[in-house]
Amino acid sequence: MIDISSIPNIPPALIYFAGAALIPLLGTGKVRKIYLTILAALGLISVAVLRPQIGWAFSVLPGLEMTFLHADSLSLIMGYIFAIIGAGAIIYGLDTVRENGEYVCALLYLGSALGAVFAGDFFTLYIFWEIMAFSSLGLIWYSRTERATNAGMRYIIFHLFGGCALLAGIIIHFMNTGSIAVGPVELGIGYMLLLIGIGVNTAFIPLHTWLPDSYPKATIAGAVFMSVYTTKTGVYVLARTFPGVEAVAYMGGVMALYGVVFALLQNDVRKLLSYHIVSQVGYMVAGIGIGTYIGINGGIAHVFNHILYKALLFMCMGAVIYSTGRNNLTELGGLAKKMPITTITCVIAALSISGVMGFNGYVSKSMVIHAAELSHMHILALALIVASVGTFLSFLKLTYFTFFRRNGEIEAKEAPLSMLIPMSVTAFLCVFIGVYPRVLYEILPYREVALQFHPYALGHTIGTLELLVMTAVGFFTLQFAFSPHERVTRDIDYLYRKAGRRFIWFCEQPLMTVANFIDKSVLKLADAVVWFSRNPTLASKIMVVMVGAVVTRPFNPTYTQYARNLEELKQMYPGEVPRVAIGTGVLLALVFFALYLFIYLTHGVLWV
Repeated sequence: MIDISSIPNIPPALIYFAGAALIPLLGTGKVRKIYLTILAALGLISVAVLRPQIGWAFSVLPGLEMTFLHADSLSLIMGYIFAIIGAGAIIYGLDTVRENGEYVCALLYLGSALGAVFAGDFFTLYIFWEIMAFSSLGLIWYSRTERATNAGMRYIIFHLFGGCALLAGIIIHFMNTGSIAVGPVELGIGYMLLLIGIGVNTAFIPLHTWLPDSYPKATIAGAVFMSVYTTKTGVYVLARTFPGVEAVAYMGGVMALYGVVFALLQNDVRKLLSYHIVSQVGYMVAGIGIGTYIGINGGIAHVFNHILYKALLFMCMGAVIYSTGRNNLTELGGLAKKMPITTITCVIAALSISGVMGFNGYVSKSMVIHAAELSHMHILALALIVASVGTFLSFLKLTYFTFFRRNGEIEAKEAPLSMLIPMSVTAFLCVFIGVYPRVLYEILPYREVALQFHPYALGHTIGTLELLVMTAVGFFTLQFAFSPHERVTRDIDYLYRKAGRRFIWFCEQPLMTVANFIDKSVLKLADAVVWFSRNPTLASKIMVVMVGAVVTRPFNPTYTQYARNLEELKQMYPGEVPRVAIGTGVLLALVFFALYLFIYLTHGVLWV
């Protein structure tokens, strides 16, 4: 029997990076499928063998050490779930991913997320943070549609902004403290920049619009990967740097409500799921912001559970799109008999995200809400409960109109086995953790506190059941109000885009008009200087006579004389340039030099 503790520990990111490098050599047939299956298993093992430790540290400058492997209870639980769902997503894509480049992007994305989780310092974290942004961009662009291309551009602009804010915050933090270890940050400019940078990836309101804009346009397998890593890595870094910040907790409440409201309005199934990422991440952010042991446990437990059911939901909707070619609720229905395994697994995922008893979402949601109540954040607790009601309504809508509403016209068949296996395994984990939550409690950061929490306390269970029953009755009674419609729902990005168009108009119209005026004025001035330099003496006479003509215009015959003289001088110009004595030339040079010196002393110093 192999003792896994004897296996040398290496950063799991290296497994996936090395695996990505070999993908282009394998073609797209059976060899690639076997290779990817082995790689998924190796990735799982590389995380499973890790024990709390610090390793793979390299000194890059005196007093500056980059650490690529910092494993503790917090990073390990993130590593476990990242590797588990990564293996499932790799298998899920075996029959849907046609191009090797898409798998390369997916593996780099997965590896960089694990690299960020196990990074022991801010600079190492930043490197993997940026690799995440650019590798995930490929998963959007491999859809090869114009909408995906445009969404990808908006996606990367957001993440470049967030990355710049993060890097600036890191540098300021390092200059203030002399430390680059990932940990709490002192209040100041660096603090705010770090929070903004993390907030972009974590989808803080109003920095969230890249998420529902881009995820629905990713490839079928790419959307499964993207539903997991970017936002959850952001939550992990938030837990490292900003635990117990009350404003962060209330931001979580805003996210939970905001996301669920917009999810209810969606027709595109993956856009509905994308808004629910914003909402569900709100529970995690709230737990981290509460900052107590049970709050942080609840936030991280919800990360673990959310990754399972959210990846499963994207897998199920990806299977529906793969089998039907349709992605809008108005076009779907009647799939329960045609895709029974997809239907069952999707219902399990829907019950999990809705916080129904017996499923994993119930356990972690209860923990976060309980933490808010214990901390006397009653408004936050109420917001999270209301968001739970909206979540259940959303997934009653999703499952009913996708699988159970009558639609005799739709053609479909069950998804391929490579898609059904990871869907079934993930669905089993959602139920297993919901029934036996102790398996999750054992790996949470504050294990002893977690083991004392009892989500199935009678009063809480009955209260939750009553709320769910009333929500279900309300949905089926007022079903017409929740029927999907083909309409455009405008998010905050509408304001971004409108402001952007206004800025472009300003650049193209008023700004260009002023620039052209200045350009023409400068050219006229240059022409005047050239004209004057051809014969300064005669040019001066012409200018004097011209002034006289303007002044005497109302008076004749003086004006007539000036006008006649002006015409004669113009006909003579440029004529022969008169010679001046050396003394006169020197005097003129001194006058010009004195003028230059005066301008420099009065204006040049101010410019400096």
